[in-house]
Amino acid sequence: MYAGKKLRLTGEYLRIFFICIMIAPFFTVGCSHTDEGRQARSISQEANDFFNQGKYEESLRNYELILEKYPSTSDRVLFEMGIIYAYSENEQKDYQKSLECFHKVISDYPDSKYRQDSQMMILQINNVIMKDNIIALQHAQIKNSRQAVKGKEHEIVSLQERIENLEQQIEALEEKIFALKLPADKVLIEKKERRLTLLSKGEVIKTYRVALGKNPVGPKERQGDNKTPEGVYIIDSRNGNSGFHLALHISYPNKRDVRRAKELGVSPGGNIMIHGLKNGFGLLGASHAEEDWTNGCIAVTNQEMEEIYKYVPNGTTVVIKP
Repeated sequence: MYAGKKLRLTGEYLRIFFICIMIAPFFTVGCSHTDEGRQARSISQEANDFFNQGKYEESLRNYELILEKYPSTSDRVLFEMGIIYAYSENEQKDYQKSLECFHKVISDYPDSKYRQDSQMMILQINNVIMKDNIIALQHAQIKNSRQAVKGKEHEIVSLQERIENLEQQIEALEEKIFALKLPADKVLIEKKERRLTLLSKGEVIKTYRVALGKNPVGPKERQGDNKTPEGVYIIDSRNGNSGFHLALHISYPNKRDVRRAKELGVSPGGNIMIHGLKNGFGLLGASHAEEDWTNGCIAVTNQEMEEIYKYVPNGTTVVIKP
């Protein structure tokens, strides 16, 4: 009889577990009390000890000696050798030699009690070999892909640099086109769209997102209503030292605004500007326009205000629509 032991057959990443036969400490060769029997048992025990110590080559040599001297045990010895050749912890494992051992048990010893186990082992080993081959192929494909990608890295960097250069050229061309169309002769402010547009001879030069007065719906009627005016005005002055990073003054109130306020018996208010962000708050950038926050003025970012301030001269028409 023999005891069971776990054997793992692995490809590079595959592990298959199954029960196999442990190396027996002795063989029954004729009478175990004879010198020949004792010698066979000694060699077998030594082979078993080598196996348990991880000395698989020495264990195999002992089994080859048993094959040569005690052929009556050949089926069992071949089976044990097949196990060692396929053993997962054997760094010198050789699936082909393992298969040869199991095939020999089947072909040369048709009545052996190890025949069925050998057939099972052949099936399992072939399955492992097949999956190992698939994994090896996949790894080769991955390696080739990585090499291909690595080879393209320089091209990618070069393309990125070209894209950046083209973007800079486009930006420079846009600036030139922008400059050719200036100065603006009209500023259109659309309150509902929160949009300010610079125009020159009816052609759009540039648009900006704006924030309006805190109470933006409807025209400004009186001082303190936090509304942005509606109507036609002009840029009548400018302030380079504004507390809101440059400012262009809008000629509110016009005659219509004054008449309406008089009818209501109120002051129309004034001091309506197109301006940047409050000094010290420039880092807010475009996020400032997420809500209306002025007392009735039209606000843009500091960078945008620098453009508007530069390209909108005094006397420019300002149309503010609802």
